[in-house]
Amino acid sequence: MTSSPTDRIDRRALLRLGAAATGALALPASLRAQSAWPNKAIRFVVPFAPGGSSEIIARATAAEMQKILGQSVFVDNRPGGAGNVAMGEVARADDQHTIILGHIGTMAVNPFIFDKLPYDLARDFRPVSLLAKVPSLYLVHPDLPVRNMSEFIAHAKKNPGRLNYGSAGNGSAGHLAMEYLKMASGTFITHVPYRGTGPMLTDLIAGRLDAASIGASAVLQFIRAGKLRCIATGTTQRIAQLPDVPTVAEQGFPGFEMTQWYGLNVPANLPQPAIERLATAAARAVREPATLERLAHDAAIAVGSTSADYAKFIEAEQKRWKPVIARAKIKPD
Repeated sequence: MTSSPTDRIDRRALLRLGAAATGALALPASLRAQSAWPNKAIRFVVPFAPGGSSEIIARATAAEMQKILGQSVFVDNRPGGAGNVAMGEVARADDQHTIILGHIGTMAVNPFIFDKLPYDLARDFRPVSLLAKVPSLYLVHPDLPVRNMSEFIAHAKKNPGRLNYGSAGNGSAGHLAMEYLKMASGTFITHVPYRGTGPMLTDLIAGRLDAASIGASAVLQFIRAGKLRCIATGTTQRIAQLPDVPTVAEQGFPGFEMTQWYGLNVPANLPQPAIERLATAAARAVREPATLERLAHDAAIAVGSTSADYAKFIEAEQKRWKPVIARAKIKPD
């Protein structure tokens, strides 16, 4: 029985398809996995306990990313050691489906205050996207005779060492923020470390402390009630929640910025195509209306940067905080 020209063409087509399939199977498993990434659920590690800005930003971003990526993205809180425990764990992760919430502390502060870390930032991690910033506010008790940053600095210089400020502890964001201001302004203000923001905030409202720097979400209600006075924001621009309060930069300190920021980082072994896909998904996720609404409740500012811009931002933040930490001789509790 002779075959028709059509049969011969069909057989040749089938042979070509078979050869292509065989070639694809011959590819290394890592390359096949790259093309299908993600091919299972993604674990989004948060290096802090549940609650607060880190939780809100991670969960809001994860909820939208899983829609974009087509795989579940679940948040896994792994607190301990100022974020170092989780960073060390994720640095060793080799499943290519574990990511971590980067933070000003783990990315730009801990490398300069801890003598030894369970990770090397440059070697073990790759930046993906800067997700959001939470404004740090500079606050005073209403009885202090100052209404803005210029008056506060003048008052501090007239009374060196007599003013105090509280923080949630040595090496905390509030500690860094005030030491940064002291360095920039040439003032001497006594640090009173607490074990957590709660007790420190109680004493600030009661007038047992003169000043502090605290994340916006924790204190907006007290500012509006007149229990605290905000004399400046640490952001580069005024925030929508306090449009009449100028930034520190506006009040004589160009380039000054103090925010608690959060980004997305991955182990260095994640292939570049996967990083690029994740960066695109993260940038989209933080700009989705549902995410913006959730972040606004926390006074957080969505960013959604590229990987390259996030890398530059981390480098700039390290340069910002290294001399502050060295000057203040900051060490962890």
